[in-house]
Amino acid sequence: MTDHYFTAEPASPSERREIAVTLAGRRVQVVTAPGVFSADRLDPGTAVLLEHAADPPDSGLFVDVGCGWGAIALTLALRSPAAQVVAVDVNRRALDLTRRNAARLGVDVVTTTPEEAPAVLGDRPVDLIWSNPPIRVGKQELHALLRAWLGRLAPSGRAELVVARNLGADSLQRWIATELMPCERTASSRGFRVLRAHPGE
Repeated sequence: MTDHYFTAEPASPSERREIAVTLAGRRVQVVTAPGVFSADRLDPGTAVLLEHAADPPDSGLFVDVGCGWGAIALTLALRSPAAQVVAVDVNRRALDLTRRNAARLGVDVVTTTPEEAPAVLGDRPVDLIWSNPPIRVGKQELHALLRAWLGRLAPSGRAELVVARNLGADSLQRWIATELMPCERTASSRGFRVLRAHPGE
């Protein structure tokens, strides 16, 4: 049976291996394993987000929703060492890999499941969300996830999301703008859209 990357406990053998990727302008070695999102490379959509998202603030509470092996969380921690970076995933293997990769790169990243996130974050508003959200979980679950996380943004905070055009990026942008908060497309590259959502006017 093939694992989905959003499986909590992947059944496939872990078999950790190293790959070379570029994060925050640095060529680094990270560990990955089967059963997590984009285990063999830096996902093309994630690469578009990292290339086109607006610069993160120097400090604050940053969240990577759906962290996989940690590409986004690690980039945020490398670019903003004074920030508190939290990586969230339902997949416990992904969280373990993110912890290992943070230690390899010498950065601080807190990892948590969505269920445990309230205890980790408390009532603190989130200043920045970067995410390659799990579109394939289905529209209802995706909308619930985005409603929960975007609802935690500080009034001056923002979320940067990357979504494939052919997987409904434009309709998702309209839904966020209609149901949640202002949302605009800030970049389009290699079949992906970068969307920016923010509570303020």
